[in-house]
Amino acid sequence: MSENAVYIPADADFVPAGEERKVLASSETVTGSKNDMRKRFFAQKSAVVGMVILVLLTVLAVIGPYISGHGYDDQQLERANLAPRVPVLASMGILDGSETLNKTSGEVTVNRYEELGITDEYYIFGTDSLGRDMFARAFMGLRISLVIALAATVINLVIGMNYGIISGYFGGMTDIIMQRVIDVIGSIPTLVVVTLLMLVLQPGMGSIILALMLSGWIEMSHIARAEVLKVKELEYVQAARTLGAGHMHIIFREIMPNITGKLVTQIMLSIPAAVFLEAFLSFVGLGMPAGSCSLGTMLTDGFSNVLLHSYKLLPTAALMVLLMIGCHLVAEGLKKAAE
Repeated sequence: MSENAVYIPADADFVPAGEERKVLASSETVTGSKNDMRKRFFAQKSAVVGMVILVLLTVLAVIGPYISGHGYDDQQLERANLAPRVPVLASMGILDGSETLNKTSGEVTVNRYEELGITDEYYIFGTDSLGRDMFARAFMGLRISLVIALAATVINLVIGMNYGIISGYFGGMTDIIMQRVIDVIGSIPTLVVVTLLMLVLQPGMGSIILALMLSGWIEMSHIARAEVLKVKELEYVQAARTLGAGHMHIIFREIMPNITGKLVTQIMLSIPAAVFLEAFLSFVGLGMPAGSCSLGTMLTDGFSNVLLHSYKLLPTAALMVLLMIGCHLVAEGLKKAAE
């Protein structure tokens, strides 16, 4: 075309994009948004550290109970209350199984490995009062606590997300009634509800998950409702509604993909909260039954012996602290990446 030529619009210039191009454009937009969020997340050192901590704890929860070579539930009463003994450090005189006990006659340093003639055996975290390997029990307890927390969090996510989306999307009288129901449920302290329920039900994983589920979904529903109220009036949602899209399409294709960032952040905060509540219930005798293995029951056993055998409390407490630090660092990273 020459420089002086006049452009004359033609019908072919105004042909609407086909469905394939629309899907491709939408896919490119979503993929680009996800890539940007991923880059912002991994650009934060604290978030990466938190993810590394969570990955390591998850791997150890899976394989940890089998590393030491001792069963987490194997009882050997003659090996009760053995101090930590680590293979590499023992030859250096560090964590070699020696323990200083405070008795009425004064401090006494003992090494029960030598007394029992088992200097070729190693218990990295020591043993409990029944001779069970605390290394295997600690990571088995971490596994059980994580399963309880993840199950409760997923259930809370499903209930809270759907409840909040319905309440915020439809609004009006539906929103008013649903929020008054939440006000009634939320007015009862969570600890009171959980404690009463655990007194009625038989101790176990199912009972704890049910107890955590009763009120744990309320915070999730508040976040989902608040995000829906912000998103549902935006242009792309109004455009979809104008083009005749139904409620299900708008909720699941337009609104939900744009509120998942906040919900994922809340999930990462809910996991340590659920672990802590499970530990508290087990600590006060309302959680897992006696003799079972969870972070809460191990904290109870360690606390009862902390004055005589302090090593029994430290590993479990350290695992809980690392888990909470990891979840909070990842949650903060997701929050910043979604902004």
